[in-house]
Amino acid sequence: MKQIPMSMTSTPASQVIVPVEEHPEADKPKRRSTAQFKFVPETLAHREKIRSDAVAFGKTLDRSKPFTRNQLEAMAREMLATHGEPEKFLGFAMVMLGNVFWREQFLAIPFERRMLLLPHCLKHAEGCPADYDEFGLDCERCGACSIADYKVKAEQLGYKVLVAEGSPIVLKIIVSGHIDGILGVACLNVLEKAIDKVLIAGVPSYAVPLHSGDCKNTTLDESWVWECLDKYEPLPDHKTRSFVPLMRASNRAFDEHFETLTQPIRTDALKGDRVKAAGGADTQDQLSPLKFTETVVLDWLQHGGKRLRPFITLAAYDALTGAAGLTADHQDQALEYPPAVNRVAMAIEAFHKASLIHDDIQDNDQFRYGKETLHRQYGVGPAINLGDHLIGAGYRLVSASRKELGAEVAADILDAFSAAHMKLCEGQGAELQWSRSGRHDLTPAEAMKIYALKTSPAFEAALYAGIRMAGPVDDYAEMITQFSRHLGVAFQILNDLSDWLGDDHNKLVAGQDAQSMRPTLLWAMAWEAAAPADREELLRVASSTYSPHAKFEAFKRVFEKLGIFTKAQTLVEKSRARVETLADSVHPDPLRELLYFVIDTVLSEEHLPAAPAPVVVSMETVRKPVLHQLQVNA
Repeated sequence: MKQIPMSMTSTPASQVIVPVEEHPEADKPKRRSTAQFKFVPETLAHREKIRSDAVAFGKTLDRSKPFTRNQLEAMAREMLATHGEPEKFLGFAMVMLGNVFWREQFLAIPFERRMLLLPHCLKHAEGCPADYDEFGLDCERCGACSIADYKVKAEQLGYKVLVAEGSPIVLKIIVSGHIDGILGVACLNVLEKAIDKVLIAGVPSYAVPLHSGDCKNTTLDESWVWECLDKYEPLPDHKTRSFVPLMRASNRAFDEHFETLTQPIRTDALKGDRVKAAGGADTQDQLSPLKFTETVVLDWLQHGGKRLRPFITLAAYDALTGAAGLTADHQDQALEYPPAVNRVAMAIEAFHKASLIHDDIQDNDQFRYGKETLHRQYGVGPAINLGDHLIGAGYRLVSASRKELGAEVAADILDAFSAAHMKLCEGQGAELQWSRSGRHDLTPAEAMKIYALKTSPAFEAALYAGIRMAGPVDDYAEMITQFSRHLGVAFQILNDLSDWLGDDHNKLVAGQDAQSMRPTLLWAMAWEAAAPADREELLRVASSTYSPHAKFEAFKRVFEKLGIFTKAQTLVEKSRARVETLADSVHPDPLRELLYFVIDTVLSEEHLPAAPAPVVVSMETVRKPVLHQLQVNA
């Protein structure tokens, strides 16, 4: 996924980025993969012992703010070592500690504000008699497996229930405001991703691990579910700071205040027109020519994507203006920010999404947000124009805020955004020029310079805009640039890796960047490490008429032989160590917490996606929101 660069400094190309091997100062402990440490103790007695160890360990935990993933892993390692447990139970220990940390706050959430998340693999794999209605498994009239017991009881209490396989929609539902806590049953692989996506955001959760990850007729400690399912214990106050209220505030700007903030010029009955436009080429003729451009642009801006950049802007502003959002209660729906702040945050999303339209045309990508790209829906010419219009809409959003922000603040932000377009064109131009030049000798340093131009400034702009609206930025300027540079490059390397697994949020075509001969770091490292015979093989595959699948497999074999995927992961970890070092020195605390949250979110393993899994939704109160989110964000 291409990212819009929004840099506010003109860093010389030679200083943009250099191979991480040249920076020995990155000596923070590496975040090691825990893939080999996901074993569940075989006996109930052993599982109960580790759970009891976690309860004892948790008595000393500071619950004033959420933990980072690294902190949780360090605590779990310490606990296992103290009690003489093997490292293979690390994942299980992390889940137990997470439960201890959040249990009281989860139990203080009313039943109607909770979600029960269950996996498909609890049902009988062979001959499951439950029928599917339009919303999924109808377990209530079956009763042949434990899903029905949990599901029926939970719904009677007021829970929303999802039967899914680690669905990424869960955090979206939380952010939308429908639920405040999760009782989840899943295998350790899924729960590890939940740590990255849910727990570090500050969502009260309680998890029950499955005994195995074989996804067929698996088992669990059922008593652990019943211990929490029907229990409610109010707390005197909210203990742990959370980013959920800020996420919800960012979401409301798009979901509730969108028309007020964007002030459409030509579109009447905006909501109805957007529904027509969302269908693509088959419905565009239903719109008048004068309404078409604005209607499609506003639909594209409002829907799809994770809205990370607007959140970062709001959160940075909040961190330096009292941190009201970070300390608000989950159920506080009154958290609002000045319209000017929301418009600037929305402008960042407008520039980002404009760049995606143009990138998709230039790269001839087929899918974005799980749907056909705009140039495939409407044609190349109209799509170019839609992207141009969206750029104008972004500048209009900032300009409309100048009276509230002050002329100097608005000018600084506009200057940063204008510099961003130059950076974007330089990075995208370098990528396109290399692709059409017929060259193959790309170096890792060249690839990372392109990444820095295309990706890093997006994070820089989001932080800069929020901090600048809160006050002077001078004390943070160097940190913002360095932090964003290393974070952006690491993110793009992860995006390269996700290209080899198939990104169900975007392109849906595995290995597409390599097959299209784009200048990726993986190619550069492979070319640099390859012996003459391996280079000949890479060139032969690149020029072959193989099917996309065959070409993908041939490239992958060479990359694996050369250890490229492992090397790329090492670069990500070194970049992570650098941004964590930068975050450590930042004050005040709320801004430092935000930087760590951004690190864990952007560099989450969720960026290495698996194939999309079916989602089964129950409870009428959550059906429409969930289905709508599935349609626009799948």
